[in-house]
Amino acid sequence: MLRKSQPAKPAPEPSFKPAAQAAPRKSPVTVIGQHISIQGDIKGSEDLLIEGKVKGSVELPQHHLTVGAKGQVEAAIHADRVTISGTLVGNIAANGKVEITKEADFTGEIKAGRISVEDGAYLKAVVELKRDSGSRPVSAPKPVDTEPKLGLATGESAKAKK
Repeated sequence: MLRKSQPAKPAPEPSFKPAAQAAPRKSPVTVIGQHISIQGDIKGSEDLLIEGKVKGSVELPQHHLTVGAKGQVEAAIHADRVTISGTLVGNIAANGKVEITKEADFTGEIKAGRISVEDGAYLKAVVELKRDSGSRPVSAPKPVDTEPKLGLATGESAKAKK
């Protein structure tokens, strides 16, 4: 009598499995949510995402600052990298790149290693780019003057001043 052959059982899997390559660890990110408002100085040693309102200064010399689409910031900024998608009024000193996205509304001064501005962004700025030959870090920005200035912005004409 012929016996039907049984399908071979698969070999058992080894109990030891090599560990997968670890993905590079990203720096932790702190988020200031859209319903949070902060007035004062922020200093930190991790990346920061601002979706709320901040007025004062932000010091992240070794990390990335992102002003999110809903973020409203009026501050002097010193960071390694800066990305703006919301509203920022103030001065930026960045050792690396400043990215201004098409959703951004930026008014102020930028001192950085590199800058990129997407088509459609609002930008009213003085820009100073570092030369590649020098590797000196950018100094911290001067504080933002939040008091209104007299002059043409208040409606006075140039002839009335003379």
